[in-house]
Amino acid sequence: MQPFDDRLIPRLLWFLQGLFLARVVGQILVQFWGVEFLPPAPEWYSGVVDYPPLLLFQLTILGLQTWVNVNFTQRAGFFAVRSRRFGKALVVFGAIYLLVMVTRYALRMTLYPLERWTGGSIPIFFHWVLASYCIAWGLHTISLVSHRRSSPFIIRWRRLRVVTGSAISLVLISCYLGWVSYLAAPAFLVWKTTGRVPLHAVRIEAGQSLETEDGTKLVADLYHPIRAGIKSPTILVRLNYTKTAKQTLFARLIGRSWAEQGFTVVLQGTRGRYESEGEYIPFRHERRDGQETLSWLSQQPWFNGKVGTWGGSYFGYTQWAIADNESPPLSAMYVYESSTDFFRTLYRGGAFGLQSALWWANTVHFESFESVTPELVTRGASGFPVIEADDRSVSDVGFYNDWASHRQRDAFWQQVDGTQRSNVTKAPVLLLAGWYDPFLQTQLDDFKVLHSHTDASISKQSRLIIGPWGHAKNVFFPDGSSTENFRFVSIASSFDWFDRHLKGRKVVQTPPVRIFVMGDNRWRDEQTWPLPRAVNTKLFLQSDGHAADPSGDGQLLLEAPFDTHTPDVFTYNPLNPVPTRGGAFMGPGMAIKQQNTIELRPDVLSYTSSPLAENVEVTGYVRATLVVSTDAASTDFTAKLVDVYPDGSAYNITDGILRQPYDLGDQRVSIVIQLGATSNVFQKGHRIRLDVSSSNFPLFDRNPNTGTPIAFETRTVASLQKIHHDVSTPSFVELPIVPVKNGVQLIRFRVDE
Repeated sequence: MQPFDDRLIPRLLWFLQGLFLARVVGQILVQFWGVEFLPPAPEWYSGVVDYPPLLLFQLTILGLQTWVNVNFTQRAGFFAVRSRRFGKALVVFGAIYLLVMVTRYALRMTLYPLERWTGGSIPIFFHWVLASYCIAWGLHTISLVSHRRSSPFIIRWRRLRVVTGSAISLVLISCYLGWVSYLAAPAFLVWKTTGRVPLHAVRIEAGQSLETEDGTKLVADLYHPIRAGIKSPTILVRLNYTKTAKQTLFARLIGRSWAEQGFTVVLQGTRGRYESEGEYIPFRHERRDGQETLSWLSQQPWFNGKVGTWGGSYFGYTQWAIADNESPPLSAMYVYESSTDFFRTLYRGGAFGLQSALWWANTVHFESFESVTPELVTRGASGFPVIEADDRSVSDVGFYNDWASHRQRDAFWQQVDGTQRSNVTKAPVLLLAGWYDPFLQTQLDDFKVLHSHTDASISKQSRLIIGPWGHAKNVFFPDGSSTENFRFVSIASSFDWFDRHLKGRKVVQTPPVRIFVMGDNRWRDEQTWPLPRAVNTKLFLQSDGHAADPSGDGQLLLEAPFDTHTPDVFTYNPLNPVPTRGGAFMGPGMAIKQQNTIELRPDVLSYTSSPLAENVEVTGYVRATLVVSTDAASTDFTAKLVDVYPDGSAYNITDGILRQPYDLGDQRVSIVIQLGATSNVFQKGHRIRLDVSSSNFPLFDRNPNTGTPIAFETRTVASLQKIHHDVSTPSFVELPIVPVKNGVQLIRFRVDE
């Protein structure tokens, strides 16, 4: 008796091959002859292999199909001899292939309204054809093989195959679910964070390159929205990531998210990063490479003249470097946690941001921040000189040496930061900042420049959002809670911004400033920054010389001293610095941390208010004016604003440092330490505290107190530090307090204290 499909299935195989041949011929007619009665070229691409390499692949498939069909038609039996396993493998492969393509079709029809029942399904339909061909081939092969009698060995073998097959099935199911999640992830993310639904299917062109004037290839992945018109607005992101699996998934997620909303997305590796050629030297080539990239964009057939940029940290720098480009000009910028002033970001108060610089040097050395550990940073920071911290940590990193040795705004930093880039930008800017991000203070300066820009369209349309984040990280409050995920916010808030400035769509008008008020843990809209209604209020430092004791007498008072007090004295030893506990820097351990153990040190002075009788909101710039004296030729003084809870636990709000030379002797000097900006409500019953010391390490490098160039110094000298607070030389902290109502006293302490 002949197998049931001895005649039927060979005919089916020829029919399926004919369908596939029709697809190949149709694509050839469109691609090479430009026929117009068939769907246009983009409809024929599946997104895996570009044309014409795809044609060679298609012809190979046709050749294999012909060989198989002739073999079965002539009953040569080549596949019928001892090929039952091969037949089953074909059936399984074909079934999985078909399931995948049916799923892809279902997702396409569900997610993208413009794709329903359109030519965009041509590739998927012919994948069905190929899957059906594999199933038919496998069934025919199986049917031609005679059944053999079972034996105990065969039975045991079958049991093993069942176990193995089950394991393989679980793996395949996991892969299938992961793949489905990958396809749906951009649409789900955008819907979950913004309520938007996808509009367009996406075609990806990977590995597209341009060659710079010096012969370096910069490689980009392009994400095209299908059926968005011949030309569309562009979002450009220049990545300094290494192309790892994790980074690639991240890039695909944001690229497809924007493309599904109708933007062409260009994700380009900066020189020496992702897939681009050349050596990665931070800052050196970004302006020229960015300008050449914009010139390349302007020549693309899909470019409509509108281009927006997005990204933070180094991505933000690549935007500012081309902010003044003339042709084409930028239409909008979205900069998160970055600024036009990298020098002052790394040199707050004159001290070197060692923690952030070392973390960055480690990241570049390993080509991925995932490999950087706190131990490596600690190993590098420990020891002298500072210039060799990178060597102790990982290896000699050229740009770290530049950063550590150029301690003034010299020609090196002028080349890095350019000249007034926020003042010469051609586009409105959305700035997204974090209260515990090291770029915050310089980013706020950028906003003030933008807000007074000579171009009214820029001054009126630029926006500022400040949230409770560290550097691209969520912050956890003392009660363990957190707020919106920073990564999601940085993407979600981009859609309305780019719709408005790249598409000209009417979107909900947002206020110029939006801030998150910590303590109350709520968002609030404002019209400008800093807040004009905030009142600078002084709290005066006072003690009888025992502010460093665990149960010290350091106080913060509303009244200025009216008599003479004994100064507080401590010894600053660079070999035993005050360790960093939280704050604004890059790397692990940032943001809000408990300060109590730090405050037990004899070189930390604590000045604490009485418990508050009502809530007090501090929003704006905090600064401390201290009258100091020292026996060091050059030294540091630090200040930290702290929120003390009713149970005594203390948490950092903001901090600062000042490094400068001093005349030898015990001469008193009034200094001002900028603690930076914050927004925090000190709740009723809490206390306000100011911690004063001379180190915060490794957030800032240690001052060896010798007065010689710090980057190369290996010697240290302990110094005697004094904080004076009497009637003739008051020391105080100024807090920008936002009154609840006009005329209401700004700070009231409980009278029972």
